[in-house]
Amino acid sequence: MYNTAQITFLLLLLSSLFALYGQEEFNYDESKVPQYSLPDPFVSQNGKLIRTPQQWEHLRRPELVKLFEKHVYGQLPKDFDQITFSLVNEDTQAMGGNAHLKEVDIRVERNGKAITMRLLLFVPQKKDKPAPVFLLITHRDPENIDPTRESKIDFWPAEEMVERGYAAAAFHVMDVSDDSKDTFTEDILETLYPEQLQMEDGMRGLGAWAWGAMRAMDYFERDKDIDASKAAVVGHSRGGKASLWTGAQDTRWAITVSNDSGCGGAALSRRKFGETIKRINTNFPYWFTDNFNHFNDNEDALPIDQHLLIASIAPRAIYVASASEDQWADPKGEFLSLKLGSRVYHEIYGIPINLPDRLPEVEVPLHKPNVGHHIREGKHNLELYDWERFMDFADQLYQRK
Repeated sequence: MYNTAQITFLLLLLSSLFALYGQEEFNYDESKVPQYSLPDPFVSQNGKLIRTPQQWEHLRRPELVKLFEKHVYGQLPKDFDQITFSLVNEDTQAMGGNAHLKEVDIRVERNGKAITMRLLLFVPQKKDKPAPVFLLITHRDPENIDPTRESKIDFWPAEEMVERGYAAAAFHVMDVSDDSKDTFTEDILETLYPEQLQMEDGMRGLGAWAWGAMRAMDYFERDKDIDASKAAVVGHSRGGKASLWTGAQDTRWAITVSNDSGCGGAALSRRKFGETIKRINTNFPYWFTDNFNHFNDNEDALPIDQHLLIASIAPRAIYVASASEDQWADPKGEFLSLKLGSRVYHEIYGIPINLPDRLPEVEVPLHKPNVGHHIREGKHNLELYDWERFMDFADQLYQRK
């Protein structure tokens, strides 16, 4: 039997759970997706029609990035006083002699303070010129990017990338901003950019991860073994949201890859399918800027939607991947966002993109010029199948044989 205190506690717990979850039902039924209209990529905020690359690059794209800064991801400060790179460990015979391992500490200083992030890099030994590179933004257990390769996990199949002639790079987000609502401020935000924490449109967790990817690119540009003009940034789930924001902010990336990024990533917010803005802001309040909370249960008020984030990456290459069982991330909403956003490639830049009206079949990749997509069989994860398709796409884009 329960005593009075225990019963009271259980009732309070049930009441709290109902308050948090009971009043919000998550939709997985296409027939219940509401009617919605989306902002037009080709009409500027002052009503000007966008028809040329110059208008896109100097008017529409910059204003879209600013809108995402203000309402979704927050500012992404690019100023600092000094950046230095230190090779703290290397193995020229890694992976049985197939790769050159470099562990690089990237130290960034601003206003007399500094942080250091660790970049892992395996460069193929068999190459006759600098290697193209894939960078993974990871929030998973560091075991997933084990530099000793005693642990080999398909989440980061470095051996397969090296075998295909690609450098495999990764950094863990905990070096720039912990994936925790309690400690996310402890790295670059409190140390380098504390003023951002006082701003409603200040940088938060996802922006900090994008900042880290940009510092990795700073290193790639200085490493003679890396072809920085052929660099791809890859993220899964929350990392996929960060990779999209990286690609929108930093035009140095040749390919931006989003895997299962869902709400706040590739999926259209206005569909209200699976995870919603309200749910993601409630569970992960440290990912997005404070202003994003204004759109909880109010998606139609957003002056942008995620197709415009994809559009802002044009004309550089974009790849959106989904998983068949990952309805929480809304694979259809991710594809629709890609289809609508990729209109910029065709209508502004004349790159022939013709994505189908219907959601593509599972494991039937679509690799168009500068735009890629696939849906993998299975659950929310980043697997070898995904990486193989990313490399196939890069082979095509770079015209590698």
